[in-house]
Amino acid sequence: MTTARVIKQRNINNDTLANFDHLHPVLARIFVGRGVTDQKELATGLNQLLPYQSLLGIDAAVACIVHALHTQQRILIVGDFDADGATSTTIAMLALAQFGAEYIDFLVPNRFEYGYGLTPEIVEVALQHNPDLIITVDNGITSIEGVALAKSKGLSVIITDHHLACEELPAADAIVNPNQPNDQFQSKQLAGCGVIFYVMLAVRAELRKQNWFATRNIKEPNLAELLDIVALGTVADLVPLDRNNRILVSQGLARIKAGKCRPGIQALIQIANRQLSYTQTSDLAFAVAPRLNAAGRLTDMSIGIACLLAETMPEAMRFANQLDSLNKERREIEATMSQQAFVAVQNLHILSEQTLLAITLYDPNWHQGIIGIVAGRIKERMHRPVIAFAKVSDDELKGSARSIPGLHIRDALDVVAKRYPQLIHKFGGHAMAAGLSLPLKNLDQFKIAFSTVIEELLLPDDLKSVVYSDGILANNELTLTMAEQVKYASPWGQAFPEPIFDGIFDIVEQRLLQGKHLKLRLALPNTQRSVDAIYFNIDAKQWPNHKISRAKIAYRLDINRYGGHINLQLMVEYIEVITEE
Repeated sequence: MTTARVIKQRNINNDTLANFDHLHPVLARIFVGRGVTDQKELATGLNQLLPYQSLLGIDAAVACIVHALHTQQRILIVGDFDADGATSTTIAMLALAQFGAEYIDFLVPNRFEYGYGLTPEIVEVALQHNPDLIITVDNGITSIEGVALAKSKGLSVIITDHHLACEELPAADAIVNPNQPNDQFQSKQLAGCGVIFYVMLAVRAELRKQNWFATRNIKEPNLAELLDIVALGTVADLVPLDRNNRILVSQGLARIKAGKCRPGIQALIQIANRQLSYTQTSDLAFAVAPRLNAAGRLTDMSIGIACLLAETMPEAMRFANQLDSLNKERREIEATMSQQAFVAVQNLHILSEQTLLAITLYDPNWHQGIIGIVAGRIKERMHRPVIAFAKVSDDELKGSARSIPGLHIRDALDVVAKRYPQLIHKFGGHAMAAGLSLPLKNLDQFKIAFSTVIEELLLPDDLKSVVYSDGILANNELTLTMAEQVKYASPWGQAFPEPIFDGIFDIVEQRLLQGKHLKLRLALPNTQRSVDAIYFNIDAKQWPNHKISRAKIAYRLDINRYGGHINLQLMVEYIEVITEE
């Protein structure tokens, strides 16, 4: 059961193409299709980064941190339990140590005991570390009660975050968040790791101005050495790759491919059987990030942070092996939960007399660390906003939401919360992903309220699952050389997707791999050539289908490196069957 999809070619402004006359026409078409209007926007030098000075609250945060360094205060980093939180924590720990901080530690809330953010309960745990200054990374913008408690205990608090703010802000000593009201920073898409990286850039600039490094005989740190971690966190958190984020990710990838990355990242790439020198954003997203996230999903993200902080490969490999084992366990749990979720959706369709616009699922036995992945799986299959709930206690549920283009899921939850003030305990998130908690007894009422709001916000076109194509490639463009050019033309990711092309092919061969992947051999039109292709996670009830010999296929260009050979391979996104007249 899958929502039908349609292949649609991107609209291209032919006048804008003239600005890319030095690029291959295929690359020019790709960039114009993503809203790039000038080749200058493709520059990824560090001198092209937006300046930190326009971040609201940056001066107050710098003053507080510099004072802490001068007086050797005890600094505690409070992170989040996902990959962005882990990378943010690592950046803060490494930079502050290089600045000469003697008393730094970190604390990541266990998602199963404390939930998300700087809650009062986490502040009580933090107090056991005897900190003078708490710096949150990738959280804190909604932590009003936690900040108030910390301040009442005499602590200084700096909030660094990127999540959307509520109407009331915490009474922290400083808040740095490009998404807080009145902030003038031009990119609102920074991940948490990007925000703390900017803060550390500003701290270094102030320390340099004060002649801090020279007078203390401290080597001034090259913060560009942290960009591999910034790249990982940015890609893992699925923030849109606007120009500023593309610079951060591009610089980080360059360091990784050159072997100048942290041992922890190198170990995670190695254990995922990927090649360091060919690392792409897809490797970070689908190989490294899941292993890092597995720690926060199943146990404690401290293992992931320890891996990133490791200074030697043997130490990093020890933690990477633990993360790999946790990821295998996560996959097993996820497979069971996803199958149960698909059955539940099937039943919803059978019972419903109208088209489902929103899908809300709950199973008392589901693992709360995995529900986000399950929601994502259902969203991809059904092209509907999805919330999956798990039980936190006998009377409390935790939900993880995933959305589709056209619907800002955090804003949708905000509408529900304002319309029904007692329904949701708390919520937060982004346009495409959010989290929430509510009493078990409110679930049925929430399902109705959520569906009602979604029906109001979604437009009919939003419900169509569209595969956007960058056009048809000529036979002489379907080459390994073109695949290499496209692969490495830019960091691809959220809101700046890897190019997809489409074309009509004859299916020469088709067979099933591992019971769920379709291996194809496709004949190029009007030639004697053929090319390998693979379609991951197909419906085994529909494929292989040897009655189908011709199809319109949407695909990505890929490079298959195996057994010492390098070949062109197509990664199939969608197959539209062509029926014979």
